[in-house]
Amino acid sequence: MALESEERPSQSITKFESMLKTDDIYFFDAEDFEEIIHHYLNHGKIALAKKAIKIGLRQHPASIELKLLDVEVLVFENNLEVAERMLDELQLLDSNNEEIYIQRANIYSKKDNHEAAVALLQEALQLTEDSFDIHSLLGMEYLFMDDFKLAKESFMKCVSFDEQDYSSLYNVIYCFEFLEDFDGAIRYLNEYLERHPYCEVAWHQLGKQYFTKKMYPEALASYDFAIISDDTFIGAYFEKGKVLEKMGRFEKAIENYETTLKLEDPTSHAYLRIGRCYEKLGNDEMAKYHYYKTVHEDPLLDKGWLVITEFYYKKEDYKKALYYINKALNIDGDNPRYWKKCGKIHTALKDYDNADFSYKHSIDMGNYELDTWLSWSEVAVLDNNLEAALQILTQGHEFYPESADISYRKAGVYLLNGDKINARIMLMKALKEDFDKLADFNATYPQFCSERWVLELVSASKKTSR
Repeated sequence: MALESEERPSQSITKFESMLKTDDIYFFDAEDFEEIIHHYLNHGKIALAKKAIKIGLRQHPASIELKLLDVEVLVFENNLEVAERMLDELQLLDSNNEEIYIQRANIYSKKDNHEAAVALLQEALQLTEDSFDIHSLLGMEYLFMDDFKLAKESFMKCVSFDEQDYSSLYNVIYCFEFLEDFDGAIRYLNEYLERHPYCEVAWHQLGKQYFTKKMYPEALASYDFAIISDDTFIGAYFEKGKVLEKMGRFEKAIENYETTLKLEDPTSHAYLRIGRCYEKLGNDEMAKYHYYKTVHEDPLLDKGWLVITEFYYKKEDYKKALYYINKALNIDGDNPRYWKKCGKIHTALKDYDNADFSYKHSIDMGNYELDTWLSWSEVAVLDNNLEAALQILTQGHEFYPESADISYRKAGVYLLNGDKINARIMLMKALKEDFDKLADFNATYPQFCSERWVLELVSASKKTSR
């Protein structure tokens, strides 16, 4: 008899689809229609679900459950006003039906009124003992509200209802991570693993927490247990490779990345990491081979072109580096990091006009890092445009008003420009901000460090600092 109950939904669906093909009219119980509609909704076949609802309501016009499924589809398709009118009618017939509150909550969620949605879901909880789905919906509403603590508690309840609900388990860990409570996540996962010692998903997530905390031996052990639990778990091999990289065990890391290539279709990310491992091992030919495999596998992966750029930049083959950074820019021309790298390459090629253009582009796109301002100003100095260098450093000071690096650099540019008054003011500022960085100033501008007034200023500042 148990087998018959398992077969019934598929038999009902087969019978229903046969009816659609032949235009015959078959009778189904209301429960059969519910099974058919849920099947189509779960598989994203909305048109067939709507047909089943329409026929089902013809045969069972008083079925509240079928009407609620009709409402669910209306909400999904954003026909919210019609859905609300139907819910008003249904509530008069069955005011204690938790599904009515759930669908009203879905409508409020669609309208971005998540507080109202939560209130309705809390009401629904009072009306049913089967609250798994409600806690899951509550968790999602809390995520919309950025209340990760309550979201975590809701998803934990889902896991307590069904410990094989990996979607909720992932959401619990996501909340721990967002709250930066990595120790809490580790405790939670270890408690879970005491009950389910062969759960590869939990071991994998535990490894990620240890990796974040730089507890590499523990992370490695977690990934090993994930692989013991499921020796085809690609994610565990890949993450294990990343841990081995951090531990400097590059040959073993390569083995794990190569395992992922054998288990499934090759991925550009695996080739990329293998290339990096070979580069760290000093095997440039194998590194280059895998970098090219990366972009061959996915020509639109801009990181692939960038890593080839870095490879040639380190080798001081700047023309090839420029060729490949342009490949990356063709894919993602709005990436400020790529424009910054482009600026460095043009500087190395002594093409200061294009270097200036690249750094300006990088800053215009939101890269306000300190070394970007310093590098851009250096390009202007190399191009003998000292006024532009001062303007760049002044802009940089707006973002880093207490940066000794900018103050020292600005003092040097003033000196190069023959403006000893402003140079003195700026050098005094720099010495107060960070006396120890004077050595960098002396290295950058050795022609000025032995001037008498500079030595006196440094001596006075040293006494003051004591």
